[in-house]
Amino acid sequence: MFTIRWTKTAEDTYKELKANAAASLKNRKASAKAKSTKNEGLFKQVHKTITQLAANPKHPGLQTHEYDSIKNPYDKASKVFEAYAQNKTSGAYRVFWCYGPKKGEITIIAITPHP
Repeated sequence: MFTIRWTKTAEDTYKELKANAAASLKNRKASAKAKSTKNEGLFKQVHKTITQLAANPKHPGLQTHEYDSIKNPYDKASKVFEAYAQNKTSGAYRVFWCYGPKKGEITIIAITPHP
């Protein structure tokens, strides 16, 4: 099991997604609708991705692969990886991460929609 660390940008994005999901849930319950909103679903998917990263970064469902356009914040020679939070969706969200800075840690660098 890895410990999750966050960059400021990634943490802010995660908190924003969480707040949007909570607001959507509150509005949905007030209007007595049963179906989850897109905001709720997105947060659930991103949260699940991060939970799976902590448990097993090589989990096949994450479709983890190396990503070259972002530099590792700790060691420019080390790799940065991309994991899928969504797939086959317009603007599908991705989680960019790297190992470190310490052994047994993963740093979430960014959470962004795919261009």
